[in-house]
Amino acid sequence: MDGYIAIEEAIAVPGLASRRPAPPMPTNAAPAFAADVFARLPDVERFRLPDMAENGVAMQVLSLTVPGIEVDSDAARAVENARYVNDELAAVVRGHPDRFAAFAALPLQDPAAAVAEICRTVQELGFKGVLVNDHVQGAYLDDPAFDEVWATLAELGVPLYLHPGMPPADACHVLDGHPELDGALWSWQATTGGHAMRIIMSGVFDRHPHARMILGHAGEFLPFQLSRFDSRYLTITVPEPLKQRPSAYFGKNVLVTTSGVLALAAIEALVRVMGADAVLFAIDYPYERTSAAVAALEGTGLTEAERQKVAFGNARALLHL
Repeated sequence: MDGYIAIEEAIAVPGLASRRPAPPMPTNAAPAFAADVFARLPDVERFRLPDMAENGVAMQVLSLTVPGIEVDSDAARAVENARYVNDELAAVVRGHPDRFAAFAALPLQDPAAAVAEICRTVQELGFKGVLVNDHVQGAYLDDPAFDEVWATLAELGVPLYLHPGMPPADACHVLDGHPELDGALWSWQATTGGHAMRIIMSGVFDRHPHARMILGHAGEFLPFQLSRFDSRYLTITVPEPLKQRPSAYFGKNVLVTTSGVLALAAIEALVRVMGADAVLFAIDYPYERTSAAVAALEGTGLTEAERQKVAFGNARALLHL
C-alpha cells in the first residue's frame, strides 16, 4: 500500500439525524459548496472511491462528521447512537476493507460506556482509534472522569483524534459581529488547540505515557508555538508541574496531520518542527479537495523518504494498517 493514506475523512450516517436532535449547521457556507459537501458526505461509491482513485489515495480512515455524538445531551441515547454509528461505519469498511478503515465515535457522556465502546470497536470491529469532536456537553478530556478512557486507549495502542466540534462550549466574544471567523476559518483552530493544551498541561500524558493524541490542521497550529510554550512555562507556577517541558509531548504523545493545510511552506515547517515521524497526511474530505491536498504535499521540498513517511508510512505504523 504505497498510495496516500488519509486519516481525517468525514462521512455522514444518514439515519442518525432521525435518532436525535442536533444543532443547526452553520449558515454562512456558500450554497454551491454546501450542496457539494452534503452530496459527498454520505457517499461511498459515486464520489468517494472515484475521487480516491483519481488522486492516488489508497485508503481513507473514516470518521463521523460534525455534529458528532458529543452534541447529544441524553447519555443513554448517546450510547445507543454511538453503537449505531460505529456499526454503520463497520459495514462500510467490510464492503471495501482495502480502501477504508475507521475511527470510532464515542458516547463520552457516559465514560464507562465509552470505554466499553472503545474495546468493542477496536477488538471486535477492527477500528484503528477514536475521534472526538472537541468538548462533550462542555466537558473537556482533561477531566478526571475520562482518565479510564485514556488508560484504555493506551492499553490497546490506538490514538484519539481530537477534532473541532460544534456548537462551541462557551461564547467567544471576539467573534461578535464577525460570524465569518466562526468555524473552520479561525475559531475551531483556537478552541480545539486550547482543548489540546488543557490535556497536555493537566498531565494526561504523564499519567498515560503511551497514549497518543492526533491533532489536525497542522496540529491546530500549536507546533509553531512550542518555543513560546516552553519559555513562558518557566515563568509561571503551577499546582502540579509537568514531568517535561510542554514541547516534549509533541512528536511523542501528540501527532499532527496536514488536513486543510495547502501551503507548501507550512507543511515543510511542520515536518521540521515535529519531525517526519510525527506528521501524517489527511485531506479533510469532503470539506477540502483531495487533488489540492495531494498537490500540496507533492510540491514541498521534503525528501522522498520524508514525503513517504507523511503520505503513508506513519499511518501504516501508527494504525497497524
